[in-house]
Amino acid sequence: MPPLTTAQPTPLPHERARPLRPGSTYPARDLCSQCGLCDSRWVAYVRRSCAFLEQRFEAMEAEAHGRSRDLDDENELYFGVHQRMLTARLQQPITGAQWTGIVSRIGVRALESGMVDAVLCVQQDPEDRFTPVPVLARTPEEVLAARVNKPTLSPNLRVLEQLEGSGIRRLLAIAVGCQVQALRAVQQTLPLDNLYVLGLPCVDNVSREGLRTFLNSASRSPDTVVHYEFMQDFRIHFRHSDGSEETLPFFGLDTPALKDVFAPSCLSCFDYTNAGADLVVGYMGAEFGRQWITVRNPRGQRLLDLVETELDTAPVSSRGDRRAAVQQGIEAYDKAVRLPRWLAELVGLVVQRIGPKGLEYGRFSIDSHFTRNALWLRRHYPEMAQRHIPAFARRIVERYKLPTP
Repeated sequence: MPPLTTAQPTPLPHERARPLRPGSTYPARDLCSQCGLCDSRWVAYVRRSCAFLEQRFEAMEAEAHGRSRDLDDENELYFGVHQRMLTARLQQPITGAQWTGIVSRIGVRALESGMVDAVLCVQQDPEDRFTPVPVLARTPEEVLAARVNKPTLSPNLRVLEQLEGSGIRRLLAIAVGCQVQALRAVQQTLPLDNLYVLGLPCVDNVSREGLRTFLNSASRSPDTVVHYEFMQDFRIHFRHSDGSEETLPFFGLDTPALKDVFAPSCLSCFDYTNAGADLVVGYMGAEFGRQWITVRNPRGQRLLDLVETELDTAPVSSRGDRRAAVQQGIEAYDKAVRLPRWLAELVGLVVQRIGPKGLEYGRFSIDSHFTRNALWLRRHYPEMAQRHIPAFARRIVERYKLPTP
């Protein structure tokens, strides 16, 4: 890939606007994911870069990976362009990391090896660990201070403002799908010689207020939750500040209270697997206890090369059949069904034993979210639903029967 240029294309007439600041009206309005681009000088390109104003998956994939996904290949239909998929764990986990710490270790090694000058990552507010603070980390200690996911909307791209004059010419950006889509769209205008993108799969973020609602409804001790994740065993795993863990079956959630708690941007997003990243590290396509790694292009392999000798790796696997569970879930979510705790636990035990595993669990999660989001769009934004749902998502959604919008 040639060095990035600093030449900035001429904005379209309607894009010549002053930077938008918190409290002003963002172009995507209620669908804005607060990615931070509009809080920078790159607001001039928002109409061509915002995932919620224009979907450009095919062009983004072709630019980032040399081709777009093959819709007739089942794995690419679901998981995007890739050269490799594998599962892994760090042989020596990072203390305090959410899982074993693969993402943090890659960031540290990228700095230590001289591959990059800085890592765009997300630390937390000293007074509230769930309030995200995007930073350009220049030391391993600063990268490690960003370990553990923050399940709230985060203005990562706001820190692009700090690049000019910083001496940073090579950057590793750790980001979720909507942020990566915007970043890729303005990539050639950034004052960088090299950009690597490490992606995280992402669904169902909330505002800080929405997070409080979720934790209050789902956890026995909402004030002590350090992090949580919806995991492959069909349970939500909470870790508390005293080191204790708590789990709740998916089916035990208070669906009526939580149906509208997730951000509209997340309810209208179809980039669960982070299609534009060079390398993606998550868990949804791996067996429980392992992480799932997707290498999309040679740049992603170079990132993985930094840590692969430190990993316990294994091939991806796939077991079970997701389809009936997805169809039942569509109807249960639409009717806001809430099961009694004893029944939720029983259903959870059954699904753990016979439910989808590995890549099939990944497809279950994608199917469940894409069908939900397609229905949400058709009901709330019918005028944009057809153009906003990308071709790969339409193919997946068409496999199921959705309630009438």
